[in-house]
Amino acid sequence: MTNSKLRFRPALSKMKAYVPGEQPQGGKFIKLNTNENPYPPAPAVVEAIRAAADSRLERYPDPVGSSFRRMAAQRLGLPGPEWILCGNGSDEILTILVRGFLSDGDLLRMPTPSYILYRTLAEIQGARCEEISFNADWTLPAAFSSPDGDPRLTLLPNPNSPSGTVLSPQAVAEIAAPLPCPLVVDEAYGDFAEENCIDLVKQHENILVTRTLSKSYSLAGLRFGFLVAQPHVITELTKIKDSYNCDAIAIAAATAAIAASDWQTENRAKILATRERAKGKLRELGFDVLDSAANFLWCTHPDRALKPIYESLKENQVLVRYMDYAGWGDGLRITIGTDAQIDAALVVLARLLQSDA
Repeated sequence: MTNSKLRFRPALSKMKAYVPGEQPQGGKFIKLNTNENPYPPAPAVVEAIRAAADSRLERYPDPVGSSFRRMAAQRLGLPGPEWILCGNGSDEILTILVRGFLSDGDLLRMPTPSYILYRTLAEIQGARCEEISFNADWTLPAAFSSPDGDPRLTLLPNPNSPSGTVLSPQAVAEIAAPLPCPLVVDEAYGDFAEENCIDLVKQHENILVTRTLSKSYSLAGLRFGFLVAQPHVITELTKIKDSYNCDAIAIAAATAAIAASDWQTENRAKILATRERAKGKLRELGFDVLDSAANFLWCTHPDRALKPIYESLKENQVLVRYMDYAGWGDGLRITIGTDAQIDAALVVLARLLQSDA
């Protein structure tokens, strides 16, 4: 449009928007594409939502989510609630971190293949993005922790998506040590792994951990995440967040969810058991499937083109995530659903492979 009075920032025209996984409206899809939990949240969460909906919604919520911070600090073994910053999903926490540490032209470092949103957030901020490829075994090269280039923020998904692979806390500490900037460990899938990096935050000022309640706590529809960092870091980043960034219902639900640890532990065990069984079945079908520390599996195939398989699965009401990374090729990321969902998806997949043989 010529002579428009709308003068967008020049960087916007060069950006590509992040494309979330498909959320179908209607139909009877087996939805295995966005790593949601197939099981409902704890009954106590539903009760907390109802109670919150019945109480003073005409008032603004607690601006810092105090009830959640207290409960999360207790559950995670932190010294106190001042170690936690609440957000409208961990994506908002990532946005706050990018706004807090990056100025125009600064360097954000991230691995690839990983969460593409990191690059989008850097571009929105006017920062540069350096993507360093994982090694073939999904470890990271020395360049990732190098001070060269003066990175101002480094993001590390752990467990990683799409691979599901995980680095040990010791490896993460070794990455952080030479860096001249914060290392943000994105533990969106951390509850599915056997180890996490929460304790590292107490020992290292420049290690920060993000978490979400979308995955292991079954609250993807409510949007609640949080940051674990040393208190002086939380104090500075609190200056950036919106005044009331988490609504009263989300705070109540998140507090009840993290308190209901037995429910989360039970659902986690079911997902891990289904994951291991699905991994074996997919390998029997000829896929190369990585060992996973998350609630999904990364599947490649030595002989078959995967995009047609993805499209055929969708035609058969099975949604998975197709991804193609430069230098790595393509693959299917398959969320672990219930046993019944996985069994149904495997039947369709086996039929498609046989018909194309």
